[in-house]
Amino acid sequence: MNHKRNYLIVVGGPTAVGKTSVAISLATNLKTEIISADSRQIYRQMNIGTAKPSADQLDRVQHHFINELDIDQPFTAADFEFQGLKRLQSVFIKNQVAILSGGTGLYIHALCHGLDKIPNIDSEVRNRFQTLYQDKGLVHIQQLLREKDPQYANTVDLQNHRRLIRALTVIDATGRPFSSFLSKGKDPRFFEPIYILLKMDRSKLYERINTRVDQMIAAGLEEEARGLQQHFDLTALQTVGYQEWGDYLKGDIDRAEVIRLIKRNSRRYAKRQLTWFRKHGLWQIFSPDDLNGIKDFISSRMQTQA
Repeated sequence: MNHKRNYLIVVGGPTAVGKTSVAISLATNLKTEIISADSRQIYRQMNIGTAKPSADQLDRVQHHFINELDIDQPFTAADFEFQGLKRLQSVFIKNQVAILSGGTGLYIHALCHGLDKIPNIDSEVRNRFQTLYQDKGLVHIQQLLREKDPQYANTVDLQNHRRLIRALTVIDATGRPFSSFLSKGKDPRFFEPIYILLKMDRSKLYERINTRVDQMIAAGLEEEARGLQQHFDLTALQTVGYQEWGDYLKGDIDRAEVIRLIKRNSRRYAKRQLTWFRKHGLWQIFSPDDLNGIKDFISSRMQTQA
């Protein structure tokens, strides 16, 4: 029997590199739909600071996981994996190709490969390590993880305290390295990923980031943040573009400093994203301006694997 092969074109890259326009061009050309791998664009109330596609872009191409939840509704990478696979099954009924686009590496990994089966741990253990982080800081829990699980410490984003706390919690509760739970028992996928990584000169990327932040400010990011300040404790708002307004709204820093911090933190986030993409996936690198080259590569890969 001749089974149809399905393809998931994965468009990754750092913030502000141009993923949205490339993904929409590909989806329009291939007459298919886009799965958004952005952990914040799913929230209806976070618009300007998340650089969502415009209303016109959303009308042109069907997007999934944009404007679907309120900010007080938790949504995890595991939720994204489960729901994303269901959405893809529906898309592949109509088309053998779908687009996955975004900068949340964990979401991309979850959908393309599956998440590891990590045991649930009592909240008291997690709270103990959260308190340890608050009392002794990031460097202390980084060192603790290096001592207890050097293998995982070599691959995890050491600036992400939530992942460090999660790993230490599991290690403490089970007596096993966190890395021992990874890459076990994942379900096979019903599609073939084709990985496209968008990159550009770092100085040009940083210039684009700074320009986009200025555009967000002009579009009303401060007003959007003011409207959400009572929710700043929610996980959804613990992100660049929103968290920086907290001290400003309390009167501790001025507006110019907020803008400087958003630009700085966005550049740092882009650097972390690029580090993640280097470590995960078999990426073919393109300039976001090389749309014809991207299309030719996708066509070649699909013909080779057909």
